[in-house]
Amino acid sequence: MDQTSNIVVAVAVGAVFVVLLLGLFNMMRGGSPDLSQKLMRWRVGLQFAAVLLIIGVVWMRGGTGTN
Repeated sequence: MDQTSNIVVAVAVGAVFVVLLLGLFNMMRGGSPDLSQKLMRWRVGLQFAAVLLIIGVVWMRGGTGTN
């Protein structure tokens, strides 16, 4: 279970990172503002999902680790 949750969280964080890089690349090359706006929305949504996943994993593992 720990291994699976680690992979899921890593994939979620990786997806956020990829979309962030795509947005930065688009902005640096002077690309479409519409695409930049779309990528920003995707990044915010993916960040929200990643944070919820991380909170869920911490909750499933029993909290902060202090007893």
